[in-house]
Amino acid sequence: MKLATLKYKNTELTAVITPSDDAFIPLDSGSVKSMQYLIENYDVLRQYLLRKSSDSGSAIPLKEAVILAPIPYPKRNIICLGKNYLEHVKEIKGITGGPKDTAPEYAIYFTKSAYPCNHHEGIIKRHPGITEKIDYEVELTIVIGKTGFQIPKDKAFDYVFGYTIGNDISARDVQNRHVNWFMGKSLDSHCPVGPWIVTKDDIPNPRNLKISSTVNDEIRQKGNTSDMIRDIPQIIHEISQGYTLFPGDMIMTGTPKGVGMGFNPPRYLKAGDTVSCKIENIGTLTNYIEK
Repeated sequence: MKLATLKYKNTELTAVITPSDDAFIPLDSGSVKSMQYLIENYDVLRQYLLRKSSDSGSAIPLKEAVILAPIPYPKRNIICLGKNYLEHVKEIKGITGGPKDTAPEYAIYFTKSAYPCNHHEGIIKRHPGITEKIDYEVELTIVIGKTGFQIPKDKAFDYVFGYTIGNDISARDVQNRHVNWFMGKSLDSHCPVGPWIVTKDDIPNPRNLKISSTVNDEIRQKGNTSDMIRDIPQIIHEISQGYTLFPGDMIMTGTPKGVGMGFNPPRYLKAGDTVSCKIENIGTLTNYIEK
């Protein structure tokens, strides 16, 4: 099931996206107050959602709405994992975090502030005077479904609500000026997420999804989630050691080879560019660089 947050007739609502991806079925705001509420109460609401998803007669063309980020205002920072695809580690050897071109011994976890998250077809601000090196990173993003602490690997998927697409927009010059990556990853509008959440039952094998990005229709990144160094159970297990995960938490799981910083010379995003991130069985997240 694909679940989205939309603005329709100046009203924000939660909706089910039809299988064709071109229409939506609005959910009653009295039953589903927000996506966060839906995630927190999914077990109770599941039968209601299944009934609504089959009500094709109430579907509205998606072009009549604005697609917002699935969770526009996350309760907490988005958790991110750096250097989780080996070929990406190799392409940025010596640029960020040392000269090694092998998998990090310990996972590189950091957080990215997004309040609000940017959305499908949203504008990514250039922040002139602050950064001149804006980069893209397509990432499979986990949405946590229930509270968990010290989660065993073999129970990790029990805590997953679903998956979405994240574009970990990075101001590389800012990132490289600071030992900690927070500033370079958290400029306003630099966290597009969406276009919707796909519940985990519709993606039984998230370890085998094609993942790619394009800039102005030119393919930049092309990989598969099977190439991740740390898989989803290991990621959830590691993060939950001493850190409680809550419903609605989002985890970006790393990006494959092909980021702008990895080219020689680098190919950063420019004013007016269109960047699209695509993940199999989820959809496409498109954004535009401020002119």
